Parts: sequence; C-alpha cells; structure tokens
Amino acid sequence: MTPRTDTDAPLVLDEQTTAFLSRVDADPRAPLCTAVQAAGGHGKTAVLARLRQGYQQAGVPVLDSWRELTDPGDPDCAVLVDDAHLLDATALAELRRLAESGRARLAVAFRPWPRPAGLAELAEILHRTGPPVLPGPFTEQRTATFLGTTYGSTVPPGVARLVQEQTGGVPRFVEWLARALRPADRRPGRAERSPAGAERPTPTLEIPRSVLLQFAPELESLDIEVRRLLLAMAAGPALPTDLLGALLSRHPDELDELLAAARAAGLLGPDDRLAPIVRRAIAALSPASQRAAVWQRLAELQLQRGGRVLPLVRSMLDGGFGGSCPAGVAEAAGDEALGDDPALAARLFAVADAAGRPVAARRAMAAALSADLDSALRLADRLIATPDSPDRADGAAVAATALVHRGHTDRAVELYRWSGTPSSLAFAALGAAGAGRVDQLGRILADPPTDGPPTLLASAAQLMARGLKETLSGPPTAALSTLVQASALLEPAGRSVLLPETPAALAALVALHCGELDIGERALDRAVAAGLGAALTARRHRLLQAWLLMVRGRAVEAAAHLATVTAGPVPLESRDLIFAAALEVGIARRNSDLPALQRGWERAREAVVRHPVDLFTLLPLGEFAIAAARLGELDRLAPYLGEARNLLARLGDPALWTTPLHWSCLHAAIMADRPAVADEHVAALAAATGHTRYASVVAAAGQSWVEVLRGAVDPVRVEAAARGLHGIGLCWDGARLAGQAAIRTSDRKAMTTLLDCARMLQGRPAGAKSGTRPAGTEATQVADAITAPAENRLSEREREVAELVLSGLTYKQIGDRLFISAKTVEHHVARMRQRLNCANRSELLARLRTIVEERSGGRPVGSPWPQRTAR
Repeated sequence: MTPRTDTDAPLVLDEQTTAFLSRVDADPRAPLCTAVQAAGGHGKTAVLARLRQGYQQAGVPVLDSWRELTDPGDPDCAVLVDDAHLLDATALAELRRLAESGRARLAVAFRPWPRPAGLAELAEILHRTGPPVLPGPFTEQRTATFLGTTYGSTVPPGVARLVQEQTGGVPRFVEWLARALRPADRRPGRAERSPAGAERPTPTLEIPRSVLLQFAPELESLDIEVRRLLLAMAAGPALPTDLLGALLSRHPDELDELLAAARAAGLLGPDDRLAPIVRRAIAALSPASQRAAVWQRLAELQLQRGGRVLPLVRSMLDGGFGGSCPAGVAEAAGDEALGDDPALAARLFAVADAAGRPVAARRAMAAALSADLDSALRLADRLIATPDSPDRADGAAVAATALVHRGHTDRAVELYRWSGTPSSLAFAALGAAGAGRVDQLGRILADPPTDGPPTLLASAAQLMARGLKETLSGPPTAALSTLVQASALLEPAGRSVLLPETPAALAALVALHCGELDIGERALDRAVAAGLGAALTARRHRLLQAWLLMVRGRAVEAAAHLATVTAGPVPLESRDLIFAAALEVGIARRNSDLPALQRGWERAREAVVRHPVDLFTLLPLGEFAIAAARLGELDRLAPYLGEARNLLARLGDPALWTTPLHWSCLHAAIMADRPAVADEHVAALAAATGHTRYASVVAAAGQSWVEVLRGAVDPVRVEAAARGLHGIGLCWDGARLAGQAAIRTSDRKAMTTLLDCARMLQGRPAGAKSGTRPAGTEATQVADAITAPAENRLSEREREVAELVLSGLTYKQIGDRLFISAKTVEHHVARMRQRLNCANRSELLARLRTIVEERSGGRPVGSPWPQRTAR
C-alpha cells in the first residue's frame, strides 16, 4: 500500500490511525511531535502521505527534510521524515534536537529494527508527547474493504478470505495481490456486472511470478544470514529455535537479532510465521543451490535430533529437489509418510532405493497401498527373483495381495504360502476357502504358526480366517462378531496395513448375506474413517457402502456413492469392477431404467469375464443373473452360475452363502418365465429355513411371490412376507412384493391394505395420496426428481394406473379398483402421456409396458405364468 509504487492505491486505516489523522485535520496548526512505527509494508509511508495531504489542504508547508528548515523553531511548517531507521547518528541527533525544541510539527516513521542508539533516544522523546501511531496488518474486513475500493465493487467473501490467508493481512502484500487479481478489463470505479446484469465470476486466486518478483528488492537488502533463516523457515513447519541456531551456527541472542530483522522487514509475522505468499516468494527467488543446501542440512539436523523430517522433505519435493534429498532422510521421511500418504512414501523410498538403501520391500508395499499395482508387482517380482534378498517373503506377500485385487486368487494363494509369515498363511487359507478349498482354513486354525511375532496384522488375519470358517458352519452372529473384532484390531494401523481383503469388507459381505445391514454399515463406516487399507481398499469400502444403500432401496444415494468410485482417472481393478458393474445394473433395475440397464449389462459381461467366480462375488453374480434375465440373456450367464453352484457344493452348501444366490436366481427365473426353475429355488430357500432369520424370511417371501404370480393372493401372508423383507433390510423387495400382490387381488379391501403396505415400505405413509412423502424425505425427493429417468418421474398413483391400463381394464374398472372416478383415471393417463413425451396411445402403452415389466419382476405382460384374472 505504498504510494511510491501505486499512487492510486486506496487508504484503509485502523481505528487508532484514523483517529490520529482526524485530530490533525481538525486542528492542522496544533503542535505535533509523533512517531509512526511499524514493520515494512504496513503503511507508514501511506500515513505520512495522508498527513502531507491534510497539511497542504490547510495551507501548512510540508518539508521532507529537517535540513530545509530555515528556522528550526518555525511553527508554520511540518516536517515528515520516512525510514528514520536508515539515518546515520548525525542525522538522528539533529532530529532529536528538533523534537526536543517542542515547537516544530514533526512526524518520524521508522521500523522497529535496526535500532541504533540515536533512534532509540529519538523514539523515547517522541513517545513522551503522546502514543506512537502503530499501523498494523489488515483484518479480513479491512482486506475486503481495500479490495472493494480497488475494484469499484464489493468482492465475494471467499476472495477476501483467500487474499487475507495468503498475505497475512500485510497491506503492501494485499495491494500487490489485488493488482494481480484485477482482470484486464476491470478498473476501479467500474460497475462489477456483466452487460446482462449478472454478477461477474469470482476471480481465481493465482499468484503470478510478477507478484513474487516484487519481493526481490526487500530480500536482496537483507543480510545473507537473515535470508538463510527465512529460507529455512520457508521449508514449511514451525521449527524450534535450537534447530535454527544449529543450522546457522548462532547463539540464541544472535538468532533473536536475525528474527528481529526479518520481522522488521514485514516478511515474518508477529507469531514468527511466514505468510504463504512470502514463503512462496522466498522459495522462488532464492538461488537453487542455496535453497537445496539449506533444506538438506536442515533435514539432516532434524534427523539427527530424532525429529520429524517429512514436512521438510515435502518442501524439497515441491521445490523440485527431491532427487537431491539425502538417502537417509528420504528413507526416514518415507517411513513417516507410509501411514498417511503411501504414494508419497513410494516416491521417497524410490529416492532412497536409488541411493542403495535397503527399502525395496517397503517401496513395493507403499506402491501397493497407493493402488499402483503395476509398480508393486514389478518391484515385488524383482525381490522374489533375487536369491540372496532378505525381503523375498515380504515381496511375495506384496505380490500376492496385488494379485488378489486383480482376481488371480489361485496364484496369490501360492505366493502367500511361499511367503510363510503368519499373516500370509492366514490370507492363503482365506483365498483358498473363497475358491472352494476349505482344508487350508481348518489347518491354519487348528495349528496356527508360531514362528513369527504376534503383530496386529497376524492377529487380525487369524481372526479373519476364524470368522470365515464360522460363516461356513457356525452361526452368522459369531462370524460377524469375530470379523468386527478383527477390523477394530487393525484400526490403529490404518493406512499402513496391506490387506487382500479388509475384515470390515468381509463383515459387510456377511452382513449382506444374513440381513444384519446395520452391523455391516457401521463396520464400513469405521474402516473408512480409519483409512483401513489405504487407497488399495478405499474404493471397495465405498462400493460396499453403495451396495447396502441399494439393497435398502435408496437408489439415488447408492448411485452417488458409485459415482465417487468410478469418477477417478484410475481404472478399477477386476474385483472392484465386478461390484461396480453389478451396482450399475442393480440401480438401473430398481429405477426401471431399461436403457441404463442395457448399458450396464455390457460392462457387466466384461466384469464377469475378468474375475473368476469365488465366494466373495456371489452378490454381484446374483444381480447379474436378474439383469440378464430381464434382457433375455440369462443363458449367457449359465456357465458362471454353474461354477458358483459347484463352488458352494465343495464348501458343503453353507446356508449363509447359498441363500442370497437362490433369492436372486428365483427372481431371474421369474423374469425369464421359467416357473419350474423358480419352484426349484423356492424349494432350496425353504430347505435353509431356520438357519438364520434372513433365510426364513426370504423363504417365506419366495413362496408368497410365486403364489402371487400364479394369482393366489393371501393378503395376510403377503403382508407378513413383505414386512419380513423390510425387516432384514430388503426394503425395495418388500414394497415390490406387496405392490405385485395388490394389483393381482380381486378383493378391494385386500388391495387397499396391500397398497398401503407397499407405500409404507417404500417410505410413504399408509393412505398417503399420490405425490406426498413423509417429513424428512425432501432431499431424497429432490434427488429422485433430478436423477431419475423420465419414466421414473411418474407418481405412485400413476404407476398403479399404468399397471391396470396394461391389464386391459377400462377407465371405469380402474376407477372402481382405486376408488377414484373414471374421469380422474383419464386425467392420470393424459399426464403420463405428457410426461413420457408420447405422441400417441400406442407409444404410451409401449413405454408403460417397459416400466411395468420391471415393476412386475420383469415378467412381460401376457406371461405364461398361470394366474387368476381379476374381475
């Protein structure tokens, strides 16, 4: 904010300085003897310029030098002296005599350092006449005012906040940055609106090099040791004074002198911190060799003291000096980064590895944790192929983990067994059991290895093996408890533990298979919060969270979760891809979005080919079966369903894992018009009754569903089955069952009861009118309206009318069923035609048939399923 550089800069003063200038303006001929004291860039020169303007307007002559005075005692002029800290002893003595005279109007501006004896004596005399003027940094409000005055309009609060954060409120830096942010076509005083009257977009906060170059004169004027001090502090973290002293070979009192010089220049804040713009300027304008030398030496000293070196090394990497980072420092920084930023750890270990440090295994592990499986496999394979490497076992474990995520389970099991560590053997047993070979699981639990330390990873892996064994032969509650314990055990390790599968993900899969969705959801939430497994498993956790939402009928939220996973530039590995593809078709099916279902099926076919059938991908396979049946391509999936049945048979057909697959295949058979196959799956579900509540509920629901499709609607049984599905988390399925029964019964009372049940299970209160929703669902309603396809924007009442229209009923018959007039039915049909943009009745019926087929379980209208026609 220095007029010498920009005379058009607005003056924004604090209350104390404003009050001082107001007193002078009120009585410009009153005596004045004052000090204006502040660090560089805080507005001392601007205050003197404002004094000059006031005196000149009052007719008082203004002198820049006391030597221009013909009479030192002349009360009819004012003397304004700037940068008094640069004056020699003789000049300071002359000013002191002038101040002591008590007659001249005198204002002297200076920095708090350097403080020669003559300046200290002058300041003492000036302070006797009144408090000094102390211009300080801007507050955020004053920064906003300055920017608004500069641009001629109010700036958005976010811009003012960013400028304040970057500059620390130092007026000079605010002015520099304000000029750089000003668009080329913007001038002070110009209206800040577009020709159409809309607000202009907020300028982007980019700090060009031209702004940083303005720091050059100030930096060049500093002593070399002060510049080294600032360069060290620009490394990032708040450094202890003893470390700075060791770096500069200075005693504490000498270090204080250097800090005072930096503060006086306005480059160092009162809290001894650099503003971001200052830090960038120092790093950018310092010679590269000097910068590298200071930061390297600083990191070495910090390492010797046993302190954290990662913040210093980050600065070196950002400045382009990562390659010159000392090998020991890079290794230590890599160890520090492994738990929070595996990708950075991999970069640091690469530096250390190039210098010959023994970090190859840690480098491969960091690459795997950061989901860079290509690098992890390459590095791990190199370790395995080196006969005399002490890290061959660790390399094998890394390679095995990467292969699991890529769907090569058999090869991964071999590598885990070859690795031989306690955790690797447990993971080998898990992988073998997932492929249908349960013998290794029994051996690892009966005779756990004892030749390794009982680390968190080894203990958790053992618990995971036990939990999986319990899903095959024991109660699901015991398995869930074991897996949740394993997940909690690993939470302290967080992002630094390398896993083929997290216990939280396994717990969520078990929860989905037995209807304990709340437990699965909480396990995933805790794993996500802890960053369990780092980037390697982050997407898997998000996909399983989306799956839980989809099963509960919250398709819009599930789609949002899925979008966060698939939006990144890194392609999904095969295990994640199969879940993502299944989510896509599952959401499309629940939204009755046939085009999206067809698009998703293309990706689903690729996903099924890329990943072998195993125990942990039965849920996606079931969803694929329903989608394939809906699209008439169920036979293409038959080989994979056969593999799944064989796998489950090898495991003894455990009810926990077989039940959800039979439930999905039942719906696939319904959609494919295969009543006999549907009956087989109903019988299989009935055989599992009693194993878990989930199995009993879906067995009853499956039986009811088949009966409904055949026209035998028992309202009491159907409602009980629908509510049972809702109770185990299958909310969408429960509402769908009740709705299907409602449109197939000839009993008006039963139809009303079932429709009310369907509405309630969908989250709408019983008896609610079309288009209404309970309190608290406004956000979901808005999301549905935005994201749903056109055909899904029909109201519940319009869907009911559509189903009855396709059944061949007249408007009067439909009105009798729904207890509305025939005219109201006609209005509903007209609105549907308009919403679906249909040119004629034939086109409307075709569109409605697509919607109702999905709502009816995919059974086309006119299906050969035996049924009783309602009259």
